[in-house]
Amino acid sequence: MASAALASRALPPPTRHCAPSTRRPRAPPTTTASPRPRRGCAAAVAARSARCRAVAADERPADPSIPEGEDGVLSGVVERPEADVVVIGSGIGGLCCAGLLARYNQDVLVLESHDRPGGAAHSFDIKGFNFDSGPSLFSGFQSRGPQANPLAQVLDALGESVPCASYDSWMVYVPEGQFLSRIGPTDFLKDLDAFVGADAVQEWKKLLDAVIPISAAAMALPPLSIRGDLGVLSTAAGRYAPSLLKSILQMGPQGALGATKLLRPFSEIVDSLGLKNSFVRNWIDLLCFLLAGVKSDGALSAEMVYMFAEWYKPGCSLEYPLEGSGAIIDALVRGIKKFGGRIALRSHVEKILIENGRAVGVKLQSGQIVRARKAVVSNASMWDTLDLLPPDAVPRSYQDKVKATPQCESFMHLHLGFDVKNARDDLGIHHIVVNDWNKGVDGDQNVVLISVPTVLGNGLAPPGKHVLHAYTPGTEPFSLWEGLDRKSAEYRRLKEERSEVMWKAVELALGPRFSREKCDVKLVGSPLTHKRFLRRNRGTYGPAIKAGEATFPGQATPIPQLFCCGDSTFPGIGVPAVAASGAIVANTLVSVSQHSELLDAVGI
Repeated sequence: MASAALASRALPPPTRHCAPSTRRPRAPPTTTASPRPRRGCAAAVAARSARCRAVAADERPADPSIPEGEDGVLSGVVERPEADVVVIGSGIGGLCCAGLLARYNQDVLVLESHDRPGGAAHSFDIKGFNFDSGPSLFSGFQSRGPQANPLAQVLDALGESVPCASYDSWMVYVPEGQFLSRIGPTDFLKDLDAFVGADAVQEWKKLLDAVIPISAAAMALPPLSIRGDLGVLSTAAGRYAPSLLKSILQMGPQGALGATKLLRPFSEIVDSLGLKNSFVRNWIDLLCFLLAGVKSDGALSAEMVYMFAEWYKPGCSLEYPLEGSGAIIDALVRGIKKFGGRIALRSHVEKILIENGRAVGVKLQSGQIVRARKAVVSNASMWDTLDLLPPDAVPRSYQDKVKATPQCESFMHLHLGFDVKNARDDLGIHHIVVNDWNKGVDGDQNVVLISVPTVLGNGLAPPGKHVLHAYTPGTEPFSLWEGLDRKSAEYRRLKEERSEVMWKAVELALGPRFSREKCDVKLVGSPLTHKRFLRRNRGTYGPAIKAGEATFPGQATPIPQLFCCGDSTFPGIGVPAVAASGAIVANTLVSVSQHSELLDAVGI
């Protein structure tokens, strides 16, 4: 989830030069309905107050005004049930794919089973509090040009932007103590010197000196230039080969040697530098895990080098959308609709239709058939996509490979709404708590991430209130929850027990004025919640694919006209990665000349 570069996490007393956001009404689009008021507005809250009483004790409900079908699946009817390309799922990857396809003048239709778009990045409202469901740590929205963040490149192509507040630090609570961690080339060195020691400073400088020069190679090919066929020789290799060669020459022999490791585990670069300080090694593992779902021995060097260039270059900053992560989804949806694309909510895909060995459309749970003239694109996980396919249409080797792919674990979530007087005055937006380095950053109940975006402005909550999202980042075992009845006393007891680590982290971050009992909203989410609302197999964060041992699959599948995007495909987990995956599919489905024209239009 996570900018899970960007993972959905990290931490920070922000700079407060940005004015508080004035939130305008936002409405999840459908194919038929006119815009409706945002559920967080006063009128909607008043109308729903009776319905919302139960959420303090258990999981958030789906929109209670929409009837649910079997197994809680929302049922709707798609108008004009055909398109050039049908996209299953409206996560960031699916929306980026659909947005670019619409920009390419393709007739594209996105089918989403939830009552709002966004997948793991959607937002939701309870009693006027607007919560992020996933990603909360972002950067690069304002970047432009060939080395820009992939999501920024897609938004630029759609002519959309996301107003953000900028900040440069987060609060860290680790066994060594607690300190304000800042990004940038010099400030973090000061933090290390003050809270760890001079040897950590020297090792971090050594790492930056090795990594930053090779970042030019990692960023030499703009994600928007990549496609999944031989046309890439024109749109990427031919177009950017001169700049790539120039960057390699500028690195010198040592830098060029480092660049050869970009497709290897990041730990190989770390080991080659002889870094031994325990805090530095643990910190690197933590960053890798938060951004890629695996520690440094499994994280792809190219992704980590990209992140270091984003976070430790002069003038860098972190950014948070003033209207929450849902503002990113709104911008992508606006872009899709601007160019004639469509989104159908409450449209649960039950089956991908295969005829004469080719993907030709989908069947919805309502029984409705939606035809695809050119392609079907699945933004679901690899395991969920496999479940949508007729077994006899999928090669056994492909089925076995998907089933054998290891999974990251799931999440515990804690969403709170409370009075600003219930927290310390100097509260920052992001906090990270590591209880025990010896348990490993991927250890069960060991790391908690906290986001309090209302410190940047009060548009996400009623006046004088804060919203908070805490979670354990892909470390909660699904096996503890499998088979439990969500309405049972056993389930409630387990939620209370497994959420305690998050409550304690929140109490540490918010200070002695915080009281659990004084919260206006208290929502505890489990892996079953994660599975239910995001329709993720076993509530997983995504594939636990280790660099050097295996690679993320490409976007093509063994079935002609069926493509995949999202965190089950190259480049992998994280907001920039899934945005890039969606762009790759869109580019692949149009001609090289159309693709090249788009690159020219956005100036990369």
